[in-house]
Amino acid sequence: MKTFDPSTHRAKKRFGQNFLHDMGIIDRIVHSIRVQPEDNIIEIGPGLGAITKQLLVITKSINVIELDRDIIPKLKFNCDGLGELNIMQTDALKVDYRQFAEKGPLRVVGNLPYNISTPILFHLFKYLDQIKDMHFMLQKEVVLRMAAKPGSKVYGRLSVMTQSVCDTQMLFLVPPESFTPAPKVESAIVYLAPRKEKLDIKDPGLFSAIVTEAFNQRRKTLRNVWKNRIDTDSLEKLAINPTLRPEKISLEEFVKVSNYLSDAGAFSGR
Repeated sequence: MKTFDPSTHRAKKRFGQNFLHDMGIIDRIVHSIRVQPEDNIIEIGPGLGAITKQLLVITKSINVIELDRDIIPKLKFNCDGLGELNIMQTDALKVDYRQFAEKGPLRVVGNLPYNISTPILFHLFKYLDQIKDMHFMLQKEVVLRMAAKPGSKVYGRLSVMTQSVCDTQMLFLVPPESFTPAPKVESAIVYLAPRKEKLDIKDPGLFSAIVTEAFNQRRKTLRNVWKNRIDTDSLEKLAINPTLRPEKISLEEFVKVSNYLSDAGAFSGR
Protein backbone atom coordinates (compact mmCIF):
# COMPACT_ATOMS: atom_id res chain seq x y z
CA MET A 1 0.00 0.00 0.00
CA LYS A 2 1.30 3.48 -0.87
CA THR A 3 1.94 5.81 2.04
CA PHE A 4 3.19 9.31 2.52
CA ASP A 5 6.88 9.32 3.42
CA PRO A 6 7.42 11.43 6.59
CA SER A 7 10.39 13.08 4.90
CA THR A 8 8.05 14.57 2.27
CA HIS A 9 5.85 16.29 4.87
CA ARG A 10 7.14 19.52 6.36
CA ALA A 11 6.91 19.19 10.13
CA LYS A 12 5.45 22.20 11.92
CA LYS A 13 7.40 23.37 14.94
CA ARG A 14 4.38 25.05 16.49
CA PHE A 15 2.69 21.64 16.72
CA GLY A 16 5.84 19.94 18.00
CA GLN A 17 5.77 17.48 15.11
CA ASN A 18 8.28 14.63 14.90
CA PHE A 19 7.11 11.64 12.88
CA LEU A 20 7.96 8.13 14.04
CA HIS A 21 9.31 5.97 11.20
CA ASP A 22 11.26 3.17 12.94
CA MET A 23 9.19 0.01 12.38
CA GLY A 24 11.00 -1.79 15.19
CA ILE A 25 9.90 0.90 17.66
CA ILE A 26 6.40 1.06 16.18
CA ASP A 27 5.97 -2.70 16.58
CA ARG A 28 7.31 -2.53 20.13
CA ILE A 29 4.82 0.21 21.06
CA VAL A 30 1.87 -1.72 19.60
CA HIS A 31 3.03 -4.89 21.38
CA SER A 32 3.24 -2.94 24.67
CA ILE A 33 -0.33 -1.72 24.29
CA ARG A 34 -1.56 -5.31 23.80
CA VAL A 35 -4.51 -4.01 21.81
CA GLN A 36 -7.57 -6.24 21.44
CA PRO A 37 -10.24 -6.10 18.69
CA GLU A 38 -12.88 -4.83 21.13
CA ASP A 39 -10.72 -2.02 22.57
CA ASN A 40 -11.99 1.56 22.53
CA ILE A 41 -8.83 3.32 21.34
CA ILE A 42 -8.38 7.10 21.39
CA GLU A 43 -5.19 8.34 19.76
CA ILE A 44 -3.91 11.86 20.36
CA GLY A 45 -1.71 13.32 17.63
CA PRO A 46 -1.72 10.48 15.07
CA GLY A 47 0.32 12.51 12.57
CA LEU A 48 0.82 10.44 9.42
CA GLY A 49 -0.60 7.33 11.09
CA ALA A 50 2.51 5.26 11.88
CA ILE A 51 0.86 3.76 14.98
CA THR A 52 -2.72 4.40 13.87
CA LYS A 53 -2.39 1.95 10.96
CA GLN A 54 -1.20 -0.87 13.22
CA LEU A 55 -3.99 -0.31 15.71
CA LEU A 56 -6.68 0.05 13.05
CA VAL A 57 -5.80 -3.31 11.52
CA ILE A 58 -6.72 -4.90 14.86
CA THR A 59 -9.66 -2.81 16.10
CA LYS A 60 -11.21 -1.90 12.70
CA SER A 61 -12.35 1.37 14.29
CA ILE A 62 -10.44 4.12 16.04
CA ASN A 63 -11.00 7.71 17.18
CA VAL A 64 -8.12 10.13 16.67
CA ILE A 65 -7.57 13.75 17.69
CA GLU A 66 -5.39 15.80 15.36
CA LEU A 67 -4.88 19.56 15.50
CA ASP A 68 -3.05 19.99 12.17
CA ARG A 69 -5.73 20.17 9.48
CA ASP A 70 -3.11 20.02 6.71
CA ILE A 71 -1.93 16.55 7.70
CA ILE A 72 -5.41 14.99 7.88
CA PRO A 73 -5.70 14.16 4.12
CA LYS A 74 -2.36 12.32 4.33
CA LEU A 75 -3.46 10.49 7.47
CA LYS A 76 -6.67 9.40 5.70
CA PHE A 77 -4.68 8.26 2.67
CA ASN A 78 -2.30 6.19 4.80
CA CYS A 79 -5.17 4.51 6.67
CA ASP A 80 -7.44 3.99 3.68
CA GLY A 81 -9.09 0.57 3.58
CA LEU A 82 -7.89 -0.51 7.03
CA GLY A 83 -11.04 0.33 8.99
CA GLU A 84 -13.20 3.15 10.30
CA LEU A 85 -11.03 6.18 11.06
CA ASN A 86 -12.94 8.82 13.04
CA ILE A 87 -10.99 12.09 13.04
CA MET A 88 -11.64 15.00 15.40
CA GLN A 89 -9.74 18.05 14.16
CA THR A 90 -9.21 20.01 17.38
CA ASP A 91 -6.91 20.74 20.30
CA ALA A 92 -6.60 17.73 22.65
CA LEU A 93 -6.77 20.16 25.58
CA LYS A 94 -10.30 21.17 24.62
CA VAL A 95 -11.78 17.67 24.27
CA ASP A 96 -14.37 16.24 26.65
CA TYR A 97 -13.21 12.61 26.63
CA ARG A 98 -16.46 11.36 28.14
CA GLN A 99 -18.02 11.57 24.67
CA PHE A 100 -16.00 8.51 23.61
CA ALA A 101 -16.91 6.32 26.58
CA GLU A 102 -20.18 4.88 25.23
CA LYS A 103 -18.20 2.05 23.59
CA GLY A 104 -16.47 1.16 26.84
CA PRO A 105 -13.44 2.25 28.89
CA LEU A 106 -10.97 4.37 26.96
CA ARG A 107 -7.49 3.22 26.04
CA VAL A 108 -5.63 6.43 25.22
CA VAL A 109 -2.41 6.41 23.19
CA GLY A 110 -0.32 9.06 21.53
CA ASN A 111 2.92 10.76 20.67
CA LEU A 112 2.18 13.91 22.66
CA PRO A 113 3.64 17.27 21.58
CA TYR A 114 6.49 17.72 24.03
CA ASN A 115 5.81 21.43 24.50
CA ILE A 116 2.31 20.82 25.95
CA SER A 117 2.56 17.25 27.22
CA THR A 118 2.09 18.11 30.91
CA PRO A 119 -1.11 20.17 30.38
CA ILE A 120 -2.55 17.34 28.27
CA LEU A 121 -1.76 14.81 31.00
CA PHE A 122 -3.44 16.91 33.69
CA HIS A 123 -6.45 17.41 31.42
CA LEU A 124 -6.75 13.63 30.93
CA PHE A 125 -6.52 13.03 34.68
CA LYS A 126 -9.96 14.65 34.95
CA TYR A 127 -11.41 11.70 33.01
CA LEU A 128 -9.75 8.78 34.77
CA ASP A 129 -13.12 7.29 35.71
CA GLN A 130 -13.63 6.73 31.96
CA ILE A 131 -10.09 5.50 31.22
CA LYS A 132 -8.67 1.98 31.38
CA ASP A 133 -5.06 2.92 30.62
CA MET A 134 -2.79 5.24 28.65
CA HIS A 135 0.41 4.74 26.65
CA PHE A 136 2.32 7.86 25.63
CA MET A 137 5.53 8.83 23.92
CA LEU A 138 7.05 11.73 25.83
CA GLN A 139 10.38 13.42 26.33
CA LYS A 140 12.52 11.08 28.44
CA GLU A 141 13.06 13.69 31.15
CA VAL A 142 9.30 14.11 31.57
CA VAL A 143 8.77 10.36 31.96
CA LEU A 144 11.61 10.15 34.49
CA ARG A 145 9.96 12.92 36.51
CA MET A 146 6.56 11.21 36.32
CA ALA A 147 7.93 7.92 37.66
CA ALA A 148 10.48 9.36 40.15
CA LYS A 149 10.53 8.31 43.80
CA PRO A 150 11.29 10.42 46.91
CA GLY A 151 14.96 11.34 47.19
CA SER A 152 15.48 11.49 43.44
CA LYS A 153 16.74 14.78 41.99
CA VAL A 154 13.86 14.74 39.51
CA TYR A 155 11.14 13.92 42.08
CA GLY A 156 8.70 16.84 42.08
CA ARG A 157 5.17 18.07 41.54
CA LEU A 158 4.67 16.03 38.37
CA SER A 159 5.82 12.87 40.20
CA VAL A 160 3.44 13.36 43.13
CA MET A 161 0.41 14.49 41.13
CA THR A 162 0.78 11.73 38.53
CA GLN A 163 1.34 8.95 41.06
CA SER A 164 -1.52 10.20 43.24
CA VAL A 165 -3.96 9.14 40.51
CA CYS A 166 -2.08 6.66 38.30
CA ASP A 167 0.11 3.61 38.51
CA THR A 168 3.10 4.80 36.48
CA GLN A 169 5.79 2.86 34.65
CA MET A 170 8.45 3.85 32.12
CA LEU A 171 8.53 1.06 29.52
CA PHE A 172 11.45 1.81 27.19
CA LEU A 173 13.50 4.54 25.53
CA VAL A 174 13.18 5.75 21.93
CA PRO A 175 16.25 7.32 20.28
CA PRO A 176 16.04 10.55 18.25
CA GLU A 177 16.91 8.78 14.99
CA SER A 178 13.57 6.93 15.16
CA PHE A 179 11.86 10.17 14.06
CA THR A 180 11.71 12.48 11.07
CA PRO A 181 12.88 15.13 11.78
CA ALA A 182 15.02 13.82 14.63
CA PRO A 183 14.32 15.70 17.88
CA LYS A 184 17.18 17.02 19.98
CA VAL A 185 16.05 14.96 22.98
CA GLU A 186 15.60 11.29 23.78
CA SER A 187 12.04 9.99 24.14
CA ALA A 188 10.41 7.31 26.26
CA ILE A 189 7.19 5.30 26.38
CA VAL A 190 5.22 5.58 29.61
CA TYR A 191 2.34 3.42 30.83
CA LEU A 192 -0.34 4.98 33.02
CA ALA A 193 -3.42 3.37 34.56
CA PRO A 194 -5.84 4.60 37.22
CA ARG A 195 -4.49 3.54 40.61
CA LYS A 196 -5.59 0.10 41.77
CA GLU A 197 -5.22 1.29 45.36
CA LYS A 198 -7.11 4.57 45.51
CA LEU A 199 -5.78 7.24 47.83
CA ASP A 200 -8.15 8.86 50.29
CA ILE A 201 -7.52 12.50 49.40
CA LYS A 202 -10.25 14.47 51.13
CA ASP A 203 -9.74 17.72 49.21
CA PRO A 204 -7.99 17.30 45.84
CA GLY A 205 -7.72 21.06 45.36
CA LEU A 206 -5.98 21.49 48.71
CA PHE A 207 -3.71 18.52 48.00
CA SER A 208 -2.68 20.05 44.66
CA ALA A 209 -2.04 23.41 46.32
CA ILE A 210 0.27 22.11 49.05
CA VAL A 211 2.21 19.97 46.57
CA THR A 212 2.67 22.97 44.27
CA GLU A 213 3.74 25.18 47.17
CA ALA A 214 6.25 22.58 48.31
CA PHE A 215 8.02 22.15 45.00
CA ASN A 216 7.94 25.85 44.16
CA GLN A 217 10.22 26.18 47.20
CA ARG A 218 11.97 22.83 47.04
CA ARG A 219 15.21 24.08 48.65
CA LYS A 220 13.37 25.13 51.81
CA THR A 221 12.46 22.85 54.71
CA LEU A 222 8.86 21.77 55.19
CA ARG A 223 8.32 23.98 58.22
CA ASN A 224 9.28 27.02 56.14
CA VAL A 225 7.42 25.92 53.01
CA TRP A 226 4.14 25.47 54.89
CA LYS A 227 4.69 27.97 57.71
CA ASN A 228 1.38 29.67 56.92
CA ARG A 229 -0.49 26.35 56.97
CA ILE A 230 0.87 24.00 59.63
CA ASP A 231 3.22 24.33 62.61
CA THR A 232 6.22 22.22 63.52
CA ASP A 233 4.46 20.38 66.35
CA SER A 234 1.63 19.30 64.05
CA LEU A 235 4.09 17.98 61.45
CA GLU A 236 5.88 15.99 64.13
CA LYS A 237 2.56 14.55 65.36
CA LEU A 238 2.02 13.32 61.80
CA ALA A 239 5.44 11.60 62.04
CA ILE A 240 6.86 13.96 59.41
CA ASN A 241 10.25 15.53 60.02
CA PRO A 242 9.79 19.31 59.62
CA THR A 243 13.48 19.78 58.74
CA LEU A 244 13.18 17.69 55.55
CA ARG A 245 12.91 19.23 52.13
CA PRO A 246 9.89 18.44 49.91
CA GLU A 247 11.84 16.06 47.67
CA LYS A 248 12.38 13.75 50.66
CA ILE A 249 8.78 13.04 51.61
CA SER A 250 6.52 10.43 50.09
CA LEU A 251 3.24 10.70 48.25
CA GLU A 252 1.49 9.20 51.27
CA GLU A 253 3.00 11.87 53.54
CA PHE A 254 1.74 14.63 51.25
CA VAL A 255 -1.72 13.04 51.52
CA LYS A 256 -1.38 12.90 55.31
CA VAL A 257 -0.61 16.63 55.52
CA SER A 258 -3.37 17.53 53.07
CA ASN A 259 -6.01 15.52 54.96
CA TYR A 260 -4.88 16.97 58.31
CA LEU A 261 -5.32 20.47 56.91
CA SER A 262 -8.65 19.55 55.36
CA ASP A 263 -9.92 18.26 58.71
CA ALA A 264 -8.73 21.53 60.27
CA GLY A 265 -10.84 23.51 57.81
CA ALA A 266 -8.06 24.71 55.52
CA PHE A 267 -8.69 25.61 51.88
CA SER A 268 -6.62 25.54 48.71
CA GLY A 269 -5.67 29.24 48.72
CA ARG A 270 -3.28 30.88 51.16
